Formats: sequence, structure tokens, C-alpha cells
Amino acid sequence: MGADQNLDWAKAAASALDWWHDAGVDVLVGDEGFDWLESAARQAASRDAARAVAPAAATSPLTHEALPEDSDAFAAWRIGELAPEARWGGAAIAASGPADAELLVFVDCPERDDRELLMEGRVGRLFDRMLAAIGRSRADTGLASVCVRRPTTGRVPREIEARLGEIARHHVALAAPQRLLVMGDAASRAILAMSVADARGRFHTLNHKNGKITQVVASHHPRFLLDRPAAKVEAWKDLLMLTGEVER
Repeated sequence: MGADQNLDWAKAAASALDWWHDAGVDVLVGDEGFDWLESAARQAASRDAARAVAPAAATSPLTHEALPEDSDAFAAWRIGELAPEARWGGAAIAASGPADAELLVFVDCPERDDRELLMEGRVGRLFDRMLAAIGRSRADTGLASVCVRRPTTGRVPREIEARLGEIARHHVALAAPQRLLVMGDAASRAILAMSVADARGRFHTLNHKNGKITQVVASHHPRFLLDRPAAKVEAWKDLLMLTGEVER
């Protein structure tokens, strides 16, 4: 799919200039009562029935082979009742952007003020400026998260980190983008099994079963950049490497 034909290019250009300036670029380059005891009894009965029908599914760890191999089926599964985060509070926020996007971006989880899309608020405005700075927008970029719901602590729980990483890598394998940008430690650990500090500064290669190859670049999360503006210089270098303008 191409870029959004209704994109306000003047606004996008101004946003990109703002980002470049920040990066230090100055030259061209319920009220009702609730019967909790009855609810608990129903849940216990449901669990017992599930164990009786499929004990292996209830006790076995999630495996790569168990995940849907069809992109549409996986997308539905990812925000459905069988996903690891299904019982967490808040709404599940699905991945967005073209299914065949050349660039896919992975972050850790929805922001506190996200409702329908990932990174809708202040963090998202910075993210949009970063995309505009390399000539892209959400219209031609895929965006997904390791957790589809926001954890209570705002961090990916360690006890299911490995399972969520497996799911994230499966997502990337199905999408098979040319370039993948992982933003923040959680996304970097999920895809590359290393922190951003260790992963930055070089390309990482993912080889897919269909023969396609994805080049991966790790960078700081926009949330981190808002807290530490000086790191925008490093993030700009990462974006240039992502686009092939700078080789490392």
C-alpha cells in the first residue's frame, strides 16, 4: 500500500524539521451489586471442564507451532481470549499499518492514554515526528507491541517475557518486513534477546522460512527520549542507519 494521499505534507515537513532540530541536526544530511462467590464457583467449574477436555493445552507451555500460521488468524488470536494478556485489565490494542509494510516497528506495550491505537498521545506525537523525519508515516509503517494490553506496572512481566517474545518473533516472521525497528529494552529483548544498549549501533539479521530476510535496528523508545532529550542524537543516528543513509 502507498502513502496516505490525504496526508498534510506541509504539516509533516514542519514536524520533521522539529525532530531534526531536537536531534541536533543543523546541516543537510460498576454501581450494581455482584455475587463474587457465585462468579468464583462458575470460574472454577469452567477451569475443571477445560482441564477435562484438553489437559495438555491447559498445562503445556506456549510453543511456536501452536501459534496460527495465517496472518489474519494470528491477528485475531493475538487480541483474543487465548493470548497471554487476555485476563489483564484494559482494552487490547491490535497492531496497525499495512500488513505488507516494508518497515515494521515494535514497542513494549500500549501507553497509559492509548485507546484505539498504539502511541496516540504525547509519546505518539514524537513517534510521528520521527517517522516524518525519514519520509514515512503510519500509513506506510507497521506498528505492533510485545504486550497488546498495558501491564499494571507499565513493564512487561518477567514471568511471561519469554512467551511474549516468542509471539513477537512469530509476528515478525509472518509479516517478514524488509526492516524492523525495535524501540526500547522490552522490544529489543523480545526480538533480539539483548538490551538496547547492547543491540544499538549495528544491523541484526532475521532469516525467515520463506527465504526473506529482515534487517533489525534497535533504538530508544520515544518515551525515553521525552525523559532524556539528549538521547535524540543517538536515536537520529539509528534512524539514518535504518534508512541506509549511514552504515555502521
